[in-house]
Amino acid sequence: QVQLVESGGGLVQAGGSLRLSCAASGSIFTINAMAWYRQAPGKQRGLVAAISSGGSTNYADSVKGRFTISRDNAKNTLYLQMNSLKPEDTAVYYCKGVSSGSTYWGQGTQVTVSS
Repeated sequence: QVQLVESGGGLVQAGGSLRLSCAASGSIFTINAMAWYRQAPGKQRGLVAAISSGGSTNYADSVKGRFTISRDNAKNTLYLQMNSLKPEDTAVYYCKGVSSGSTYWGQGTQVTVSS
């Protein structure tokens, strides 16, 4: 079992920055890929950024050049640095981890970007 807890969300003005964190506990040594997803009201949850156990990354086109995903394996933590935020980035952001064929989700953290 893996537990994921996000933090770092909040209210920010357009053009501002936030850093989200996702702390993993439990059977963390089995975690392979990790990712950030987001879900805006009335929309489906979609991929924001992903990172493999080897450090390879990929991003949604809408956040390329503005967001950076990283992981600190020593601290068992996943990060999402978000710069140049836009109102359309407003959503609940979720952390996802894949471990031994099972998928785990955090509870989500709200990010609100005001114009």
